Amino acid sequence: MPLLEVNSPARVRQFLDLPARIYQNQPQWISPLDNEIEAVFDPRKNPNFAHGEAIRWVLTDAAGAVIGRVAAFINHETPQPDPTQPVGGMGFFECIDDQTAANELFEACRQWLAQRGLAAMDGPINFGERDRFWGLLTDGFTEPNYGMFFHQPYYQQLFENYGFQLYFKQYTCYREVATALHPTFDKAAERYAQEHPEFSFRHANKRDAEKLAHDFHHVYNLAWANHSGINPMSLDKARDLVKQMKPVLDERILWFAYAGEEPVAFFVSLPELNQIFKHVGRNFNLWAKLRFLWEKRKYEQRRDKKLFGVIFGVVPTWQGKGVESALMVHARHEFMRAGYHDIEMNWIGDFNPRMLAVTRSIGARIYKTHTTYRYQFDRTRPFERCPIIR
Repeated sequence: MPLLEVNSPARVRQFLDLPARIYQNQPQWISPLDNEIEAVFDPRKNPNFAHGEAIRWVLTDAAGAVIGRVAAFINHETPQPDPTQPVGGMGFFECIDDQTAANELFEACRQWLAQRGLAAMDGPINFGERDRFWGLLTDGFTEPNYGMFFHQPYYQQLFENYGFQLYFKQYTCYREVATALHPTFDKAAERYAQEHPEFSFRHANKRDAEKLAHDFHHVYNLAWANHSGINPMSLDKARDLVKQMKPVLDERILWFAYAGEEPVAFFVSLPELNQIFKHVGRNFNLWAKLRFLWEKRKYEQRRDKKLFGVIFGVVPTWQGKGVESALMVHARHEFMRAGYHDIEMNWIGDFNPRMLAVTRSIGARIYKTHTTYRYQFDRTRPFERCPIIR
């Protein structure tokens, strides 16, 4: 089975086209946009190439038909908690139900990473941030949220039969927006209104993109940048994120808590874009952009919309003091007024029991599970799962 590096327009097309055949009988599958996949592997668009490198392959059968694909990558600036075991990444895996074919793809990644001094690989992950294209879907085979892959159920066995081991799970949690919160949430909101007049809870103003970027940058770096594998965010990166979100942003579902004028917590959500993109297709050309605008307008007029919880965080000084409860009370009322019926909160790691406790406290349940695996090249080395955040 020839393994071919993706190094020409024809191979790029083979890489992008394979999932449509893999999932042709899966009505739940929604294809990511081709241009967003390609941006991951474009040094002009992916800043990770400034400190790393990537390669990708397609696998063909004897007749030349593509039956698998995969990518491997290194970012030398990714924090390495254990210097004795530097870890690289693999991802964008798709394959027919054939262990021999899957093993050839996995082995190509292992060899390429080992030649560059790595001692393990995590996968399937992204050559970029954790907010998209991260983890193997292992439970909850429903329509994927924007930025997340849908996978064939048999992929789990392909990974585990090769020798990948569970490193951590990341959960997507679901609740109906109208479901009442526990009375303690309202009490927390009342307490902050009465005892902390310096506190305010308000949604973003998309007309003030600079403030939105500053506030997001501040909370993100204090609340999230200490987590394993997460780099601090530059202000320019935050500005770029706001710029990217602006065409689809609904300011009514981006909420911040302020102590005076300092942002101390956020709950950042977006309309669930796959509910629009599933009517548009994967080739985002001019016609598709026009169709997107039409579908977006129709979607905005609905009263049963789904919102997608992108990230939630509280700066350490205010954690455990009810700020998140008060923030949720204010946000929930606005969500309902804006016509949102369902919410899915993405990417909550099993290594983060506090965050899981928060989602349980608001009545959310685990709806989907993605799994991040690790494969250690030294098969005699004891395996350790991702450390729990205390």
